[in-house]
Amino acid sequence: MNLVDFSSSSLSLLPAILALGLAIVTRRVLLSLGLGILSGAFLLNDFSISGTASYLGNLIKGLFISDGSINSWNMSIVAFLLLLGAITALLTLSGGTRAFAEWAQSRVKSKRGAKLLAAFLGVFIFVDDYFNSLAVGAISRPVTDRFHVSRAKLAYILDSTAAPMCVIMPASSWGAYIITVIGGILVSHGVTEYSPLSAFAHMIPMNFYAIFALLMVFAVAWFQMDVGPMRRFEYQASTGSRLGDEESGHEPIDDELGIEESEKGRVSDLVVPIIVLIVATMSWMVYSGAQALEADGKAFSVLGAFENTDVGMSLLYGGAMGLLSALITVAKQGLAVSDITRTTWIGAKSMFGAILILFFAWSIGSVIGDMATGKFLSTLIQGNLPVQLLPVLLFLLSAAMAFSTGTSWGTFGIMLPIAGDLAGATDIALMLPMLSAVLAGAVFGDHCSPISDTTILSSTGARCGHIDHVATQLPYALAGALIAAVSYLVLGFTDSLSISLLAGMCVFVVVCALFGWMSRRPGKLA
Repeated sequence: MNLVDFSSSSLSLLPAILALGLAIVTRRVLLSLGLGILSGAFLLNDFSISGTASYLGNLIKGLFISDGSINSWNMSIVAFLLLLGAITALLTLSGGTRAFAEWAQSRVKSKRGAKLLAAFLGVFIFVDDYFNSLAVGAISRPVTDRFHVSRAKLAYILDSTAAPMCVIMPASSWGAYIITVIGGILVSHGVTEYSPLSAFAHMIPMNFYAIFALLMVFAVAWFQMDVGPMRRFEYQASTGSRLGDEESGHEPIDDELGIEESEKGRVSDLVVPIIVLIVATMSWMVYSGAQALEADGKAFSVLGAFENTDVGMSLLYGGAMGLLSALITVAKQGLAVSDITRTTWIGAKSMFGAILILFFAWSIGSVIGDMATGKFLSTLIQGNLPVQLLPVLLFLLSAAMAFSTGTSWGTFGIMLPIAGDLAGATDIALMLPMLSAVLAGAVFGDHCSPISDTTILSSTGARCGHIDHVATQLPYALAGALIAAVSYLVLGFTDSLSISLLAGMCVFVVVCALFGWMSRRPGKLA
């Protein structure tokens, strides 16, 4: 199929801008993504009806079939979502969710404590961003619901701890991928003073957006800084009118799914299946990575295992083990088989909406890739630019690319080599700052993008309306981006990490003070 080449045309931005703009204005995600997909398909096929129909057919087929076999990545993520929905429903049926909420309420004494619990869990479960958002959401939601924390606030906490932690941890699916890409860049530019792992370690404190996004989460949780749309959602949750999901009106999961909770529930009925889910997922990640290393004749290492792991199958295996554990839990209580079967189906069915949005997001991601949106954006930074401005410009361009394409990993793949080439052509000493700026910008753009799969899964984990999550997270993400941009600007001109961090911390304090004032000032809340 011959597609029109838009790699040098600003029209490559049209499908992304159309989908993003409509999603924000209309709040109808599927309609917006669908129109973005259609516009791109028509442009790519020069408005040929038959060509467009054939293209869309191949696009839909590609969601399920890839290279003549099942699309294992897409299907494993879909299966994991279905399994997690079933697990969550069974935990409710067992009474474990209620028991855990009551247990936590006796120890977590405040709304602040409930938010901090979610934030700490998000920090400690860093192995993969998908897994983080969904698993931490399942654990935290009963507690945050009990203390009237809005679902929008929980979604923000999930999203702003998942990717920022994964992008700075070498022992994560993100870290392993980034280290692999960085290794090739260092070799191609003859940089021998760093190994790929040591280069990644040196880049961690330069990943300013990730650092300040994490600090912002804890500041927001501790100081109750509710600004923008988040203020209204938190007010509604505190009055008990709803849990801050204006788009779909979700209530707590037992009301939401019509599941009657068992009176025999214990804390272990929730904790054990979740632990099984986590341990099984991480074990399969290490195992599948070790198998890949052995097949390549390489020695085993934990980092090497994460570099070669099969994340999709690991999630699927962990989900299956978690479901088995949840089924054993409810079976031991002597609950009726018909109730268990019905609850399992209800839980899986509750994920259909999120899965449909994911399919649309994956589709528009393919369209945007065919439109060469990323390539066009990458050309904008070429030219005679002051070398001191390159880190902050790379940060902003990577953010724009991730926002437009909905993928941070795709942005890594395009922008990291470009950053390496720019450093090699200008000042090799800025290699690591430039690479860090790309990582930070990609995470920021991904955070803000309505078509990002990680954004979708964070709203899914919190059971929050998707556009509600995007709108409420945006002020905090923009604040983190402002702090990061100032830090990269200072880093470019001073070449000093400590001065850059100090400058960023100063801006962070000012932003927190401003947010605190905005949270306390009188105004319309609902």
